Amino acid sequence: MSRVPVLVVVGAGPRGTGLLERIAANAPELLAPDTGLDIHLVDPHPPGGGRIWRHAQSPLLRMNSMAEDVTMFTDERSTLLGPVRPGPSLAEWAAEPAAHRPYRPVEDPDVADELRTLAPTDFPTRRAQSAYLDWVLRRSAAELPQNVRLFLHRDTAWRLTGDPEGPQHVHLGGTVLRADRVVLALGHLDSAPGPETAATRAFAARHGRTYVPPAFTADADLDGLAPGEQVVVRGLGLAFVDLVALLTEGRGGRFVAHPCGGLRYLPSGREPVLHVGSRRGVPYHAKTDYRLRGPLPPLPRYFGPDTELPDGPLEFRRDLWPAMAKEIGFGYYHELFHGHPGRTAVPWEAFLAAYHPLDWYSPQREALVAAAVPDPDDRLDLERLDRPLAGLRVADPAELQRYLHGYLRADLDRRSDPRHSADLGAFHALLSLYGQLVRLLPRHPLTARSTAAELDGWWNGFFSFYASGPPGFRLDQLLALADAGLLHFLGPDVRVDLDERHGAFRASSPALPGHHVHGTALVDAFLPPPSLDRTADPLLHRLLDEGRIDEEHLTDPDGHTYRSGLIRTDPEARLLDPALGGRPHPRRTALGAPTTTRAPAAFARPRTDAPAFRQNDAVARRLLAELQKEA
Repeated sequence: MSRVPVLVVVGAGPRGTGLLERIAANAPELLAPDTGLDIHLVDPHPPGGGRIWRHAQSPLLRMNSMAEDVTMFTDERSTLLGPVRPGPSLAEWAAEPAAHRPYRPVEDPDVADELRTLAPTDFPTRRAQSAYLDWVLRRSAAELPQNVRLFLHRDTAWRLTGDPEGPQHVHLGGTVLRADRVVLALGHLDSAPGPETAATRAFAARHGRTYVPPAFTADADLDGLAPGEQVVVRGLGLAFVDLVALLTEGRGGRFVAHPCGGLRYLPSGREPVLHVGSRRGVPYHAKTDYRLRGPLPPLPRYFGPDTELPDGPLEFRRDLWPAMAKEIGFGYYHELFHGHPGRTAVPWEAFLAAYHPLDWYSPQREALVAAAVPDPDDRLDLERLDRPLAGLRVADPAELQRYLHGYLRADLDRRSDPRHSADLGAFHALLSLYGQLVRLLPRHPLTARSTAAELDGWWNGFFSFYASGPPGFRLDQLLALADAGLLHFLGPDVRVDLDERHGAFRASSPALPGHHVHGTALVDAFLPPPSLDRTADPLLHRLLDEGRIDEEHLTDPDGHTYRSGLIRTDPEARLLDPALGGRPHPRRTALGAPTTTRAPAAFARPRTDAPAFRQNDAVARRLLAELQKEA
């Protein structure tokens, strides 16, 4: 009888679960019926959801996607070598749980009640997503062939040892797992505060003030923010939205319908007063709550696998962005012309024929749009979208608040009005771009300077700002808190100085010259950037100390360097091992957010050919082929 090979997957959250689903789909083809396989999933948190999507978090925290836009399954638009195994989105699963085997009733009655009434366009709680991911894991386990056994370990992996050509040993709390292949599917990781926060931490300690460094909001310690305390908040993204929920409703306040529309906030008296700002000065755009009026834009069109790029290291804004911007424009105008033809002056075919040969930044393209789209409000202005408060100057704080309130109200109105569904067309194009970058970048590397400032910096920020915003009701809540005097906008390009004289955090914005706000607490409301050398994960920390992994370190010919903090992997997701001269380790693989594949999203919108699904499929097929040879 042949030896049973062993695969150990460290991390049983969405990425590990997605890999298991692809192993179940591909095993009948790639694993002989008489070849056994043992799979061990290791995670201290509940399998399926893992740490980030665990059930044990506040019911106030929600997803930033509608239930119908969340899936863990491949579909007819997935481009992969393995078999497509369709499955329900979160909305479809919630609507008919008994139709999707294996069926097990959700234990938490509050989550069960939410799922029973969940509409496709609702934004679920993270606990509802946890229940869905738990079911996906159980379904994937049930679909494993009979010759594959699955073992779950609620434990932490502390060390990984073994020669490249021999068995690997994964050291848990009291067990050592022998493995032929090991996959690190660790998801988003914590890290110790970096040197950029050292002065702020020392200032807070010296003056007895509170400083909350970048962290996953669900795990951040907010107890030091006292009722009525003046708190400066940097960051207006999703971590900020979660922060506001925990400091308001989480402290007993309530939002109620206002007789004149919108919401009114009823304080509990336990809330701090928040002074909030960021580089853009505005929260992320609200998610749309409508669907496309026209057909789905056929993407990719101008930025895909066949895009011609120059040889040598590339600059993102110079070499990639013009085609990417044109792709966003294509998605936007495709929906405008098909969904709202009465607001256009020429037929779509004529517009597209003229649009096709033009550069995005050409005056001819601008003239074409001006002639074909009469209302300037219907034209796509990416620069204005990116920096909506550029050049803003106001006379006093009251004018700044009025301006920002008007901006948020206009954003809410636009994102809830199907007349503006062209914005959703642009959103689809952005999703396509994200997936195409994952394909292109391994073959066409960027310079160190461009990777730092433009890819990991500007592009990720712009994508999140436009495409990863909160549900609209969150902006309604911000407006209600502002009306209640508990939230004040600071403006764009916010600066925070450490005021030794007053022992306070001094915040200001060029939008309001000569004005500043003093706070006795500071919250950096954004996620910690990747940092392998400061990782809190014990396994990665040990591997780094032992010289078996390293982080991406790019250098330009002029000497400019960039350390991204990401774990170096090859295009097939194998760990690059410094002890092997930087070559891929033949038995170790790493997937997901902390790696140089830069494909962090482990679940996706249906019918978007998600990069993570493609990667999971390719890795599953490679591992199964290798493990078959080990038998």
